[in-house]
Amino acid sequence: MTDDIRIPEFSSELTEKIQHKLDNKAKPVGSLGRLESLALQAGLIQNTLSPELKKPVMLTIAADHGITAEGVSPCPVEITWQQVLNFLDGGGGIGLLSRIYGMDLWVVDAGVNYTFAPHPKLIDAKVARGSENFRHQPAMSMENCLKAFNNGRRIVRDFAAKGTNVVGFGEMGIGNTTPASALMSVICGLPVEECVGPGAGLNSEGVRNKAKVIQEAIGKHGISSSPYENLARFGGCEIATIAGGMIEAACQRMIILVDGFITTSAALVAQSINPDMLNYCVFSHESDEQGHRKMLQFMKAKAVLKLGLRLGEGTGAAIAYSVLKGAVAVLSEMTSFEDAQVTNTSHIRMEERVLP
Repeated sequence: MTDDIRIPEFSSELTEKIQHKLDNKAKPVGSLGRLESLALQAGLIQNTLSPELKKPVMLTIAADHGITAEGVSPCPVEITWQQVLNFLDGGGGIGLLSRIYGMDLWVVDAGVNYTFAPHPKLIDAKVARGSENFRHQPAMSMENCLKAFNNGRRIVRDFAAKGTNVVGFGEMGIGNTTPASALMSVICGLPVEECVGPGAGLNSEGVRNKAKVIQEAIGKHGISSSPYENLARFGGCEIATIAGGMIEAACQRMIILVDGFITTSAALVAQSINPDMLNYCVFSHESDEQGHRKMLQFMKAKAVLKLGLRLGEGTGAAIAYSVLKGAVAVLSEMTSFEDAQVTNTSHIRMEERVLP
Protein backbone atom coordinates (compact mmCIF):
# COMPACT_ATOMS: atom_id res chain seq x y z
CA MET A 1 0.00 0.00 0.00
CA THR A 2 2.94 2.35 0.58
CA ASP A 3 5.28 1.21 -2.19
CA ASP A 4 4.66 4.36 -4.24
CA ILE A 5 4.93 6.77 -1.30
CA ARG A 6 8.25 8.52 -1.84
CA ILE A 7 8.60 11.66 0.23
CA PRO A 8 11.75 13.69 -0.55
CA GLU A 9 14.23 14.29 2.25
CA PHE A 10 15.43 17.78 3.13
CA SER A 11 18.96 18.91 2.28
CA SER A 12 21.21 19.68 5.25
CA GLU A 13 23.43 21.74 2.95
CA LEU A 14 20.47 23.83 1.84
CA THR A 15 19.40 24.27 5.46
CA GLU A 16 22.69 26.02 6.20
CA LYS A 17 22.41 28.21 3.11
CA ILE A 18 18.85 29.30 3.89
CA GLN A 19 19.76 30.04 7.51
CA HIS A 20 22.74 32.10 6.36
CA LYS A 21 20.50 34.06 3.99
CA LEU A 22 17.97 34.73 6.77
CA ASP A 23 20.69 35.77 9.21
CA ASN A 24 22.01 38.32 6.73
CA LYS A 25 18.73 40.08 6.18
CA ALA A 26 18.69 43.69 7.41
CA LYS A 27 17.46 42.85 10.91
CA PRO A 28 18.76 41.37 14.16
CA VAL A 29 19.26 37.61 13.90
CA GLY A 30 16.06 35.72 14.70
CA SER A 31 14.07 38.91 15.25
CA LEU A 32 11.23 37.83 12.95
CA GLY A 33 10.65 34.76 15.08
CA ARG A 34 8.24 32.23 13.65
CA LEU A 35 8.31 33.88 10.24
CA GLU A 36 11.94 32.82 9.95
CA SER A 37 11.30 29.16 10.82
CA LEU A 38 8.40 29.09 8.35
CA ALA A 39 10.63 30.65 5.71
CA LEU A 40 13.26 27.99 6.32
CA GLN A 41 10.63 25.25 6.08
CA ALA A 42 9.21 26.66 2.85
CA GLY A 43 12.67 26.84 1.29
CA LEU A 44 13.44 23.26 2.26
CA ILE A 45 10.10 21.99 0.99
CA GLN A 46 10.62 23.67 -2.37
CA ASN A 47 14.35 22.91 -2.34
CA THR A 48 15.32 26.50 -3.10
CA LEU A 49 16.76 29.65 -1.54
CA SER A 50 13.92 31.68 -3.05
CA PRO A 51 10.57 29.93 -2.48
CA GLU A 52 7.36 31.08 -4.13
CA LEU A 53 3.73 30.30 -3.37
CA LYS A 54 1.94 29.35 -6.57
CA LYS A 55 -1.77 28.77 -7.21
CA PRO A 56 -2.71 28.11 -3.55
CA VAL A 57 -5.69 25.79 -3.20
CA MET A 58 -8.05 25.17 -0.29
CA LEU A 59 -9.69 21.74 -0.32
CA THR A 60 -12.71 21.52 1.96
CA ILE A 61 -13.63 17.85 2.00
CA ALA A 62 -17.11 16.79 3.08
CA ALA A 63 -18.75 13.56 4.25
CA ASP A 64 -21.51 12.26 6.49
CA HIS A 65 -21.14 9.88 9.44
CA GLY A 66 -23.30 6.98 10.57
CA ILE A 67 -22.09 7.44 14.13
CA THR A 68 -24.47 10.42 14.42
CA ALA A 69 -27.22 7.85 15.11
CA GLU A 70 -25.68 7.56 18.60
CA GLY A 71 -26.46 11.17 19.50
CA VAL A 72 -22.85 12.37 19.31
CA SER A 73 -23.79 15.69 17.68
CA PRO A 74 -26.55 18.17 18.52
CA CYS A 75 -26.80 19.25 14.88
CA PRO A 76 -29.06 17.77 12.20
CA VAL A 77 -27.13 15.78 9.61
CA GLU A 78 -28.70 17.77 6.77
CA ILE A 79 -26.36 20.61 7.62
CA THR A 80 -23.50 18.78 5.87
CA TRP A 81 -25.02 18.97 2.38
CA GLN A 82 -26.56 22.37 3.04
CA GLN A 83 -23.17 23.80 3.98
CA VAL A 84 -21.56 22.25 0.92
CA LEU A 85 -24.00 24.20 -1.24
CA ASN A 86 -23.29 27.31 0.85
CA PHE A 87 -19.53 26.93 0.32
CA LEU A 88 -20.00 26.45 -3.41
CA ASP A 89 -21.82 29.78 -3.46
CA GLY A 90 -18.86 31.40 -1.72
CA GLY A 91 -20.57 31.44 1.67
CA GLY A 92 -19.68 30.27 5.15
CA GLY A 93 -16.49 30.98 7.02
CA ILE A 94 -14.30 29.19 4.49
CA GLY A 95 -15.95 30.87 1.51
CA LEU A 96 -15.23 34.27 2.99
CA LEU A 97 -11.74 33.64 4.36
CA SER A 98 -10.48 31.81 1.28
CA ARG A 99 -11.51 34.81 -0.76
CA ILE A 100 -10.06 37.35 1.69
CA TYR A 101 -6.69 35.60 1.97
CA GLY A 102 -6.35 34.59 -1.66
CA MET A 103 -6.85 30.83 -1.74
CA ASP A 104 -8.78 29.03 -4.48
CA LEU A 105 -11.57 27.12 -2.72
CA TRP A 106 -12.69 23.72 -3.98
CA VAL A 107 -15.24 21.53 -2.23
CA VAL A 108 -14.80 17.76 -2.39
CA ASP A 109 -17.73 15.40 -1.92
CA ALA A 110 -16.01 12.39 -0.34
CA GLY A 111 -19.15 10.83 1.13
CA VAL A 112 -22.09 13.16 1.60
CA ASN A 113 -25.55 11.62 1.82
CA TYR A 114 -26.87 13.84 -0.94
CA THR A 115 -26.78 13.98 -4.74
CA PHE A 116 -25.24 17.26 -5.88
CA ALA A 117 -25.75 18.78 -9.29
CA PRO A 118 -22.49 19.36 -11.17
CA HIS A 119 -20.72 22.56 -10.15
CA PRO A 120 -17.43 24.00 -11.46
CA LYS A 121 -15.91 24.12 -7.96
CA LEU A 122 -17.23 20.74 -6.74
CA ILE A 123 -15.02 17.65 -7.02
CA ASP A 124 -17.00 14.41 -7.01
CA ALA A 125 -14.98 11.85 -5.04
CA LYS A 126 -17.89 10.11 -3.31
CA VAL A 127 -17.10 6.58 -2.15
CA ALA A 128 -20.33 6.09 -0.16
CA ARG A 129 -23.26 8.10 1.11
CA GLY A 130 -21.57 8.44 4.49
CA SER A 131 -19.66 6.13 6.78
CA GLU A 132 -21.28 3.34 8.80
CA ASN A 133 -22.07 3.54 12.52
CA PHE A 134 -18.73 2.37 13.89
CA ARG A 135 -20.21 1.58 17.26
CA HIS A 136 -21.53 -1.56 15.59
CA GLN A 137 -19.40 -2.13 12.48
CA PRO A 138 -16.31 -0.61 10.84
CA ALA A 139 -16.87 2.91 9.60
CA MET A 140 -15.68 1.92 6.13
CA SER A 141 -14.89 -1.25 4.29
CA MET A 142 -11.18 -1.52 3.55
CA GLU A 143 -12.05 -1.13 -0.13
CA ASN A 144 -13.83 2.19 0.44
CA CYS A 145 -11.17 3.38 2.88
CA LEU A 146 -8.40 2.86 0.34
CA LYS A 147 -10.54 4.31 -2.43
CA ALA A 148 -11.05 7.50 -0.40
CA PHE A 149 -7.36 7.62 0.52
CA ASN A 150 -6.32 7.24 -3.12
CA ASN A 151 -8.93 9.79 -4.23
CA GLY A 152 -7.17 12.30 -1.99
CA ARG A 153 -3.85 11.44 -3.59
CA ARG A 154 -5.28 11.77 -7.09
CA ILE A 155 -6.93 15.13 -6.39
CA VAL A 156 -3.73 16.63 -5.00
CA ARG A 157 -1.64 15.14 -7.79
CA ASP A 158 -3.92 16.79 -10.35
CA PHE A 159 -3.50 20.20 -8.69
CA ALA A 160 0.28 19.74 -8.50
CA ALA A 161 0.30 19.03 -12.23
CA LYS A 162 -1.41 22.40 -12.77
CA GLY A 163 1.29 24.24 -10.81
CA THR A 164 -0.14 24.39 -7.28
CA ASN A 165 2.58 24.15 -4.63
CA VAL A 166 0.62 24.96 -1.46
CA VAL A 167 -2.58 23.22 -0.40
CA GLY A 168 -4.82 23.78 2.59
CA PHE A 169 -7.11 21.10 3.97
CA GLY A 170 -10.45 21.67 5.67
CA GLU A 171 -13.54 19.55 6.24
CA MET A 172 -17.29 19.55 6.63
CA GLY A 173 -19.24 16.71 8.20
CA ILE A 174 -21.74 16.68 11.04
CA GLY A 175 -20.48 14.29 13.71
CA ASN A 176 -16.89 14.18 12.50
CA THR A 177 -15.28 15.15 15.81
CA THR A 178 -16.26 11.65 16.98
CA PRO A 179 -14.16 9.70 14.45
CA ALA A 180 -11.40 12.28 14.92
CA SER A 181 -11.44 11.67 18.69
CA ALA A 182 -11.47 7.91 18.19
CA LEU A 183 -8.46 8.05 15.86
CA MET A 184 -6.67 10.35 18.30
CA SER A 185 -7.18 7.89 21.15
CA VAL A 186 -6.09 4.92 19.04
CA ILE A 187 -3.01 6.56 17.48
CA CYS A 188 -1.81 8.66 20.43
CA GLY A 189 -2.56 5.98 23.02
CA LEU A 190 -4.56 8.38 25.16
CA PRO A 191 -7.68 7.70 27.22
CA VAL A 192 -10.84 8.50 25.28
CA GLU A 193 -11.86 11.06 27.95
CA GLU A 194 -8.80 13.15 27.05
CA CYS A 195 -9.73 13.12 23.36
CA VAL A 196 -13.39 14.17 23.32
CA GLY A 197 -14.90 17.62 23.50
CA PRO A 198 -18.20 19.40 22.81
CA GLY A 199 -17.66 19.56 19.05
CA ALA A 200 -20.50 21.63 17.59
CA GLY A 201 -22.04 22.28 21.00
CA LEU A 202 -22.64 19.17 23.12
CA ASN A 203 -23.35 19.68 26.80
CA SER A 204 -21.40 17.76 29.46
CA GLU A 205 -23.82 14.82 29.32
CA GLY A 206 -23.43 14.70 25.55
CA VAL A 207 -19.63 14.68 25.85
CA ARG A 208 -19.83 11.75 28.27
CA ASN A 209 -22.07 9.88 25.85
CA LYS A 210 -19.62 10.54 23.00
CA ALA A 211 -16.77 9.14 25.09
CA LYS A 212 -18.83 6.06 25.98
CA VAL A 213 -19.70 5.42 22.33
CA ILE A 214 -16.06 5.68 21.27
CA GLN A 215 -14.85 3.48 24.13
CA GLU A 216 -17.37 0.78 23.22
CA ALA A 217 -16.32 0.96 19.57
CA ILE A 218 -12.64 0.59 20.41
CA GLY A 219 -13.50 -2.33 22.66
CA LYS A 220 -15.45 -3.97 19.87
CA HIS A 221 -13.01 -3.45 16.98
CA GLY A 222 -9.68 -3.34 18.80
CA ILE A 223 -6.58 -1.39 17.82
CA SER A 224 -4.62 -2.57 14.79
CA SER A 225 -0.93 -2.21 14.02
CA SER A 226 -2.04 -1.11 10.52
CA PRO A 227 -2.91 2.59 10.19
CA TYR A 228 -5.20 1.72 7.29
CA GLU A 229 -7.14 -0.74 9.44
CA ASN A 230 -7.60 1.84 12.19
CA LEU A 231 -8.69 4.42 9.61
CA ALA A 232 -11.26 2.00 8.19
CA ARG A 233 -12.59 1.04 11.62
CA PHE A 234 -12.93 4.49 13.17
CA GLY A 235 -12.47 7.15 10.49
CA GLY A 236 -14.63 8.77 7.87
CA CYS A 237 -14.59 9.27 4.12
CA GLU A 238 -13.35 12.86 4.40
CA ILE A 239 -10.64 11.99 6.93
CA ALA A 240 -9.34 9.19 4.69
CA THR A 241 -9.40 11.50 1.66
CA ILE A 242 -7.52 14.22 3.54
CA ALA A 243 -4.91 11.73 4.82
CA GLY A 244 -4.24 10.56 1.28
CA GLY A 245 -4.10 14.12 0.03
CA MET A 246 -1.53 15.04 2.67
CA ILE A 247 0.65 12.08 1.78
CA GLU A 248 0.56 13.00 -1.91
CA ALA A 249 1.23 16.68 -1.18
CA ALA A 250 4.43 15.69 0.63
CA CYS A 251 5.42 13.43 -2.27
CA GLN A 252 4.92 16.44 -4.60
CA ARG A 253 6.96 18.85 -2.42
CA MET A 254 3.88 20.93 -1.64
CA ILE A 255 3.40 22.98 1.52
CA ILE A 256 0.53 21.50 3.53
CA LEU A 257 -1.65 23.86 5.58
CA VAL A 258 -3.35 21.78 8.28
CA ASP A 259 -6.52 23.23 9.81
CA GLY A 260 -8.03 22.19 13.14
CA PHE A 261 -9.05 19.10 15.09
CA ILE A 262 -10.47 16.93 12.31
CA THR A 263 -7.82 17.70 9.69
CA THR A 264 -5.15 17.16 12.34
CA SER A 265 -6.61 13.70 13.00
CA ALA A 266 -6.05 13.02 9.29
CA ALA A 267 -2.45 14.19 9.74
CA LEU A 268 -2.14 11.73 12.63
CA VAL A 269 -3.18 8.96 10.26
CA ALA A 270 -0.86 10.19 7.50
CA GLN A 271 2.19 10.40 9.78
CA SER A 272 1.50 6.90 11.08
CA ILE A 273 1.77 5.78 7.44
CA ASN A 274 4.90 7.83 6.72
CA PRO A 275 6.25 10.20 9.40
CA ASP A 276 8.33 12.15 6.87
CA MET A 277 5.14 13.92 5.73
CA LEU A 278 5.26 16.01 8.90
CA ASN A 279 8.19 17.97 7.46
CA TYR A 280 5.79 19.37 4.89
CA CYS A 281 3.05 20.39 7.33
CA VAL A 282 2.33 23.88 8.60
CA PHE A 283 -0.08 23.46 11.51
CA SER A 284 -2.12 26.60 11.13
CA HIS A 285 -3.65 27.04 14.56
CA GLU A 286 -4.39 25.47 17.92
CA SER A 287 -8.11 24.82 18.14
CA ASP A 288 -10.29 25.31 21.18
CA GLU A 289 -11.34 21.65 20.88
CA GLN A 290 -9.64 20.21 23.98
CA GLY A 291 -7.84 17.33 22.29
CA HIS A 292 -6.18 19.41 19.61
CA ARG A 293 -3.28 20.58 21.73
CA LYS A 294 -2.48 16.99 22.68
CA MET A 295 -2.58 15.94 19.03
CA LEU A 296 -0.05 18.65 18.24
CA GLN A 297 2.11 17.65 21.20
CA PHE A 298 2.09 14.02 20.04
CA MET A 299 3.49 15.10 16.65
CA LYS A 300 5.88 17.62 18.26
CA ALA A 301 4.14 20.30 16.21
CA LYS A 302 3.81 23.98 17.00
CA ALA A 303 0.77 25.84 15.73
CA VAL A 304 1.26 29.16 13.94
CA LEU A 305 -1.79 30.83 15.52
CA LYS A 306 -3.99 30.54 18.58
CA LEU A 307 -7.21 32.43 17.96
CA GLY A 308 -9.82 30.40 19.83
CA LEU A 309 -11.13 28.92 16.58
CA ARG A 310 -13.27 25.78 16.49
CA LEU A 311 -15.20 26.13 13.23
CA GLY A 312 -13.20 23.85 10.97
CA GLU A 313 -13.88 24.04 7.22
CA GLY A 314 -10.25 25.10 6.64
CA THR A 315 -10.76 28.55 8.16
CA GLY A 316 -7.63 28.45 10.33
CA ALA A 317 -5.54 27.25 7.40
CA ALA A 318 -6.79 30.15 5.24
CA ILE A 319 -5.84 32.67 7.93
CA ALA A 320 -2.41 31.07 8.41
CA TYR A 321 -1.77 31.35 4.69
CA SER A 322 -1.40 35.10 5.18
CA VAL A 323 1.39 34.45 7.69
CA LEU A 324 3.04 31.98 5.33
CA LYS A 325 3.03 34.61 2.58
CA GLY A 326 4.89 36.98 4.87
CA ALA A 327 7.42 34.32 5.80
CA VAL A 328 8.18 33.42 2.19
CA ALA A 329 8.52 37.11 1.30
CA VAL A 330 11.07 37.57 4.08
CA LEU A 331 13.33 34.91 2.59
CA SER A 332 12.77 35.76 -1.06
CA GLU A 333 12.34 39.54 -1.07
CA MET A 334 13.57 41.22 2.11
CA THR A 335 16.74 43.29 1.66
CA SER A 336 20.02 42.11 3.11
CA PHE A 337 22.48 44.32 4.99
CA GLU A 338 24.54 44.50 1.82
CA ASP A 339 21.54 45.44 -0.35
CA ALA A 340 20.51 48.19 2.03
CA GLN A 341 24.08 49.36 2.70
CA VAL A 342 23.48 48.97 6.42
CA THR A 343 26.22 47.92 8.82
CA ASN A 344 25.94 44.17 9.30
CA THR A 345 25.26 43.28 12.95
CA SER A 346 24.16 39.70 12.31
CA HIS A 347 27.02 38.38 14.46
CA ILE A 348 25.45 39.96 17.55
CA ARG A 349 23.09 37.64 19.41
CA MET A 350 19.68 39.02 20.33
CA GLU A 351 20.24 38.67 24.07
CA GLU A 352 23.46 40.72 23.79
CA ARG A 353 21.63 43.76 22.48
CA VAL A 354 21.02 46.47 25.05
CA LEU A 355 17.78 48.34 24.59
CA PRO A 356 17.86 52.12 25.24
